[in-house]
Amino acid sequence: QVQLVESGGGLVQAGGSLRLSCTASGSTFSMGWYSQAPGKQRELGARISCGGRTTDADSVKGRVIISRDNAKNTVYMQMNRLKLEDTAVYYCNARTILVGIRLREYDYWGQGTQVTVSS
Repeated sequence: QVQLVESGGGLVQAGGSLRLSCTASGSTFSMGWYSQAPGKQRELGARISCGGRTTDADSVKGRVIISRDNAKNTVYMQMNRLKLEDTAVYYCNARTILVGIRLREYDYWGQGTQVTVSS
């Protein structure tokens, strides 16, 4: 139902910055970015609701700014002061909620974009 297109990954030096973007093919309840390093489980970076409420993980607190443009169905994550341990594949997530006979929640994932931080 919802397709996600991600961009903004790349190679940066420690202390540098990147801005990730993700555009959904339709409206969403919330969107966020998650990271997954080799051999590790996928974990939250930051999320933002359609109303602008944000949540970020302790590992990135103070270093990321997540924002969204509802008209464009796009979420952005500005990452600053990157660390070596930030190296991972970053996946965009979008959640939609359908209220009918029963509440239904749907999750969609992008293909992932590589972020590599070098010393």
